[in-house]
Amino acid sequence: MNILKIFLTNDLGYISKSFESDGILNVRNSVAAWLEKPSDLVYPSTVEESGETFESSLDYQIRMNLLLEVARERTVAGIGKKLIEFTCERPGIARSEFWLVEQAGPGAHRPESPNPTRCLRLVASGSKSLSGMTEIQPSPRDSNTSIPLGVGVIGKIAATGRQVVLRDLDKDPGELSGMEGLAREQIRGFGGAAVSYKDEILGVIATFARVNLPEATHIWRQIFADHIGAAIANVRAFEEIQRLKAQLEMRNAYLEEEVVEAKAFGDLVGQSAPLRHIISQIDLVAPTDASVLILGETGTGKELVAREIHRRSKRRDQPLVRVNCTSIPRELYESEFFGHVRGAFTGAVKDRAGRFETAEGGTLFLDEIGEVPLDLQSKLLRVLQEKRYERVGEDRTRQADVRIIGATNRDLKKEVAAGRFREDLYYRLNVFPIHVMPLKERMEDIPLLARHFIDQSVKELGCPRPRLTRAGIARIQNYDWPGNIRELRNVIDRAVIISRGGVLDFDLPVTDSPPAATRLAPEKADAAEPEILTEPEMQRRERENLLAALRKTNWKIRGADGAAELLGVKPTTLVTRMQKMGLRRPESEAKVKG
Repeated sequence: MNILKIFLTNDLGYISKSFESDGILNVRNSVAAWLEKPSDLVYPSTVEESGETFESSLDYQIRMNLLLEVARERTVAGIGKKLIEFTCERPGIARSEFWLVEQAGPGAHRPESPNPTRCLRLVASGSKSLSGMTEIQPSPRDSNTSIPLGVGVIGKIAATGRQVVLRDLDKDPGELSGMEGLAREQIRGFGGAAVSYKDEILGVIATFARVNLPEATHIWRQIFADHIGAAIANVRAFEEIQRLKAQLEMRNAYLEEEVVEAKAFGDLVGQSAPLRHIISQIDLVAPTDASVLILGETGTGKELVAREIHRRSKRRDQPLVRVNCTSIPRELYESEFFGHVRGAFTGAVKDRAGRFETAEGGTLFLDEIGEVPLDLQSKLLRVLQEKRYERVGEDRTRQADVRIIGATNRDLKKEVAAGRFREDLYYRLNVFPIHVMPLKERMEDIPLLARHFIDQSVKELGCPRPRLTRAGIARIQNYDWPGNIRELRNVIDRAVIISRGGVLDFDLPVTDSPPAATRLAPEKADAAEPEILTEPEMQRRERENLLAALRKTNWKIRGADGAAELLGVKPTTLVTRMQKMGLRRPESEAKVKG
């Protein structure tokens, strides 16, 4: 007995150090209490049916090895398999079952159950025939493998947490009278123990034997139950850590991608009336969880509006995940949105979270939502309506706590009329529409946008800061910008590189558009025809304009804020025109300056 005490103390000490679980301390305490009662080691000398002695079956080394192997398992299924294999090898055992507590599915609740939300599910089982053949059976997820808590012997064990031992079932089956095969398999004894961890019932270990189980086996049954409870808690903690790690890695990957793409637009910049109207709409809808549909031409900054909605919402501390619906292959739409499990299809080598799971608690931005295939729109509608979805290849239903913001450059009303977009999905998305105006209708914002993009380009490209002149501003305001803000950023990036710290020279195509001042001013229906000037009049006006620029700059020709920069011409060209027109600085102005 002393040798046994040393062995158990040392072995369980190793387990507790390697496992670091409160459950192992419970196991050590249980074993220590058992060792203080040597009288509990008195077993019946023989087993009538098998002819084997229980004393010979109590191989302590095997039991200690089982505890160690269970501690090393990283899946609940693996724990159950090892437990069932070990139990079925014991003499006199007919069947062993391992049940876990989980959420009750449809049809699992019974009126007599004290807890309608929880039930027991059979996750592992094994049986040994009268001939001695052992079979480990798979446990399919169906209604026949579920027991409501508090119903039947096993259900009551889970509800109360107490061990149950039944004897002489061949004479009086009692509560097991309805069990199939009880007489056929010559079942005489039953033992069941609750698997628990920190006062939480996790499951039940049930053993059916062809003998009456000795009293002394109760302590081992509880030791295994406590140890397995701690092992299950650690497995679930490990799985949760792995899930959160994978989710965090995916979120980081998405966010890194989004940071790169977000640099194309920066923040909302401008003071025009259309932009102020958009900001007021954002302030209205951002605090709610309503779905938003952002409409506008390509390159107007729809994604920037979506980011601003998220930033001003109560979900701002959670991720904003962007999905470009045009870049997803048709056959991968469902996997991209909802995720998949390993083996769900060719190439699915591991579990993968979808965009809905990645955006959990945050916002999902569906860019170009008009490109979603018609057959997937119904599944997307279900998530919006019921807030539920399943991964591809998995029957587990997951909750979706996600706000949806859609964006498109299509006219979805026309798409609905043409049968290319579901009408019910359109109305579900179009709860609060925001229309983003094209840049040509925000011309007064162009100077602010240009300076903002110049600052970004200088920082990102590592170029010297160039000068933006009034002539340059007038030029970019006289262009229609069919590519909107994205084209403006592209033109400014190129101009910053070419200027080398000098005056910005914008490479824009020639357009027949009227000057910006003409577009911004209201048109008069009865406006007179433009005045026709003669050549001498044109020369006079050019001379007056040049003289006004020289006086405004105090006759400074070159450099920043010089007349050449103000007029948008080279300094050498200005000097040549001054000589041609006979323009010289008056001596009185020169003396005043001196």
